[in-house]
Parts: sequence; structure tokens; C-alpha cells
Amino acid sequence: MKINKETRQLSRQLLRSSFTDGQLDSGRVASLVKSLIERKPRHYVQVLDAYKRLLRLEVQKRSATIESASELAPDAAKQMVENLQRRYGTDLSTEFVVNPELLGGMRIRVGSDVWDSSVRNRLQRLQQQL
Repeated sequence: MKINKETRQLSRQLLRSSFTDGQLDSGRVASLVKSLIERKPRHYVQVLDAYKRLLRLEVQKRSATIESASELAPDAAKQMVENLQRRYGTDLSTEFVVNPELLGGMRIRVGSDVWDSSVRNRLQRLQQQL
């Protein structure tokens, strides 16, 4: 569903107001939603939907999934987390997943960013080229 400019602007203002010290504050989110529902401005349901979408995207940006074919060494995992936090911020949450289907290498997903250096991906690209 297409939203109008006013709705988009209000949902973005709500998102900007949801942060405390650069981190998403769940208490502030709850109070913003409560006050919006109490005031019931024009198109407030669409504003809430757009705000929910923006919050979901923001949460995804702050979580990383690191897939590897085998268990990573603790030093390598620590270095990986430090590098990702340097790029995306210290509030980044990480999850390590062992995925034997990768055959080798790893795949890192942070929000919509994906780095795939797995053997499986390389073989698929080679197959497409041939």
C-alpha cells in the first residue's frame, strides 16, 4: 500500500525519536506508540505500519548472522565480531551458525548487506559462467 508524504515524514520522525544515545530504546518506542494511539492523528494506522516497518529494518541492521562450514576458532570469532562492530556500531548483536552446506568459507549477513565467500557460492558462480 502506498503511503503519503505526511505519513512517511511522521513515521521517520518517530524513528528518530526512538533512539537514546544512538541506540534503539524499547521504552521510548512503547511510549511513542502509546501517545500516537491516544492522540489518533490523521492516518495514524498507516503511520504505525510505516513505523513498524522502519523499526524492523533498524533491528535487522543491528544484528549479524555469521554462517560458516565448521565451528570458528574463538580468536577468529572474536576478531570477526570486533571488525563488524567497528563498521556497524558497538550495539551490533551477532549470531554464529554452522552450516555444512557451505562446504567451506563463510557467509555474513548484516541487515541487507551480505558477504558470501563460501565455496558453494563460488561453485554456483562458476557453473553460471560455464
